[in-house]
Amino acid sequence: MSDKQKKRETRKGTLRKVFSYIWRYKLLTVASVLLALATVALSLYVPILIGEVVDLIVGRGNVDFAGVARIIFTIGAVVVANACLQWLMGITNNKLTYQVVRDVRDAAFKKITILPLKYIDSKRYGEIVSRVIADVDQFADGLLLGFTQFFTGITTIIGTLALMLSINWRISLVVILLTPLSLLVARFVASRTYNMFKLQSETRGEQTAFIDEMIGNQKVVQAFSREDEAVRRFDEINDKLEVYSRRATFYSSLTNPSTRFINSLVYAGVGLVGSLTCVATGGAFSVGQLVIFLSYANQYAKPFNEISEVITEFQNALACASRTFELIDQPPQTPEAQDAAVLQNVDGNVSMEDVEFSYDPHRKLIRDFNLSVRPGQRVALVGPTGCGKTTIINLLMRFYDVDSGSIRVEGEDIRGVTRKSLRSGFGMVLQDTWLKTGTIRENIVMGKPSATEEEIIAAAKASHAHNFIMRLPKGYDTEITEDGGNLSAGQKQLLCIARVMLCLPPMLILDEATSSIDTRTEIRIQQAFARLMQGRTSFIVAHRLSTIREADIILVMREGRIVEQGKHEELLEKGGYYAKLYNSQFAV
Repeated sequence: MSDKQKKRETRKGTLRKVFSYIWRYKLLTVASVLLALATVALSLYVPILIGEVVDLIVGRGNVDFAGVARIIFTIGAVVVANACLQWLMGITNNKLTYQVVRDVRDAAFKKITILPLKYIDSKRYGEIVSRVIADVDQFADGLLLGFTQFFTGITTIIGTLALMLSINWRISLVVILLTPLSLLVARFVASRTYNMFKLQSETRGEQTAFIDEMIGNQKVVQAFSREDEAVRRFDEINDKLEVYSRRATFYSSLTNPSTRFINSLVYAGVGLVGSLTCVATGGAFSVGQLVIFLSYANQYAKPFNEISEVITEFQNALACASRTFELIDQPPQTPEAQDAAVLQNVDGNVSMEDVEFSYDPHRKLIRDFNLSVRPGQRVALVGPTGCGKTTIINLLMRFYDVDSGSIRVEGEDIRGVTRKSLRSGFGMVLQDTWLKTGTIRENIVMGKPSATEEEIIAAAKASHAHNFIMRLPKGYDTEITEDGGNLSAGQKQLLCIARVMLCLPPMLILDEATSSIDTRTEIRIQQAFARLMQGRTSFIVAHRLSTIREADIILVMREGRIVEQGKHEELLEKGGYYAKLYNSQFAV
């Protein structure tokens, strides 16, 4: 299949999806079409009344002022009724459009929550945000314009053509013969604007991602004096966006003057032929009928101009919608089996048998990994960067599924249990803190919304966060942003630790949990963790080997394999790889 055919199929697929969302609101769609028909019918009735007025004035010696007044009153009533119907149609179209947009955004966000982490990790966050926000906004603009003008335009074209044919079919042929010129122009422009608008949308997403990246890493940019480079890169993307936007606007702007020119030709042709017909028929084709016909010719031509604008804007809407639907159509994470068990009475029995996993199929990472952990044991994972320590954590939490082998908790393969019940059995503190916009209290109770005030304070004290919280302006009711506001990295980490202290899960995962905390506080936290880990299965990832000397099992990893295993003293006595890693901490 050629690229052109693929693009055509993509557009067709996007259109089908758009109509499937629209058809969910059948009543609003039907109401919109009926209101469009009604407004067009009233608009087409006005020229007939005007023609009658002209004939009353021109066609008789004495003017029938009473008849003229009656018709003018009728015209006023029709215009007012038409205005009311157009207002109702606007409300209907707005409601329909934004309900569709709400559904699309809802579907996109829900898909994000169930996407495999592999997809999220492979994309720039700002680019994903752009698909849900900016692209859907552009789609909404095109959809609203389509509902506002498309149905009305099509109905107007059909209605005026039928009425013109009923008045004089010979003059109508002039209109019919010149119409294809307008359609050819619209098609020519539409075929080129879609590609430009798609490139514009993609580049806008790239720009959003870059801005998000720079804002999130502004300290690093300034620390390495990369401001000029950041500006240069932004200007590069911005210039590219300007080029694509200008080209898209250029092609779309061709539509209006081109169709207006053709419409003027139609109007001029009708006027000329109509005038000649009036003279040739000796009054059989009256001046009033000519006025009606010219009015219909004008009304007939006008929708082509509007529809061409709609088509141009709709190309932009389709290009943006296709990017959003591409996100929505992404395969979700491996779905849970219908008979997936709910993990209950978790004591902390964990086993990993012949586990293999890799992020890249061409580059093996975890190989032949075997582990058996009894309840209450502390397992430490150590090794150089990139050896697979955090990957083991990702597999335990089922953020990723193993390529082969199995991981079992309480004898149950974790692929056969619900993710919620599996993850509720773990408490996890990572090196990278995550806080949400809200109060300190709301961030602590994330894992246990029903916690009492006494439990919250006890957890904060256990994590040594209570003292700094009480120094904040509103204590536990202090509002913080997603990046923690003015909290230090260590304070944010303490809040994450307090979150786990509150839950008291049967199993713990500590991935460099104290990396952002000062030595004195770390000693206290380690003591708190020691109390917390009593009777709980714990997995500890640490680069500072002094923090895991009390572990029951130390797994020394290298290139995805366990190369050594044992207690701290045993591994030091062996004088192997662990001993080298441990002693390297004290090398001068």
